[in-house]
Amino acid sequence: MTYIDRTIVNMTERCCRRFQRLTGRTNVWLAVQLTNLSIIVYFTWAVVYSWSSDVGPRILVALFCGGLLYALTQTIFKVSIEAYETAAYRRVAKGVRNPRRVRDALLRISFLTLTIVLCHPILFIYINLRRHSVLLSYSLIVLTTAVLYLLACDPLPPCPGTVKQWLRGSVPARLASDSNPS
Repeated sequence: MTYIDRTIVNMTERCCRRFQRLTGRTNVWLAVQLTNLSIIVYFTWAVVYSWSSDVGPRILVALFCGGLLYALTQTIFKVSIEAYETAAYRRVAKGVRNPRRVRDALLRISFLTLTIVLCHPILFIYINLRRHSVLLSYSLIVLTTAVLYLLACDPLPPCPGTVKQWLRGSVPARLASDSNPS
């Protein structure tokens, strides 16, 4: 399983570097965006769950979500994306590999295993019992797996995205061609 994990990390890193060359955005930026998406999915899951429960569990879910939102503002939302990217750039400039590549391997493998093993049972439950909350739960596992793999990658040095350069180059050329009707 370690070989599979290493292969997926290498493939993810290649895709992230290609993405960075295109957009100028790093794997750190992408991981933060997926984390934000997973937070939205989590709160959606909590709302869907609370619709089918009594008042007592609804209050507990609301209190838990409120506490979780407070904890997120004190941890994840406190540091900007730029600070995370700067730290990653500094580490790469020193020639140091990402410590998460080795440190989080067991966690990545666990989530990858959950993603693979639960795929069929989740689909079975959703198709036969029509439980939407099951799909939301599974999507949280998949998003967490993706974030773990993204955070294990090393970004390229800062670079402007080719898409941005292409758009910047094409907009003035288009304006110039529109203003000179021939």
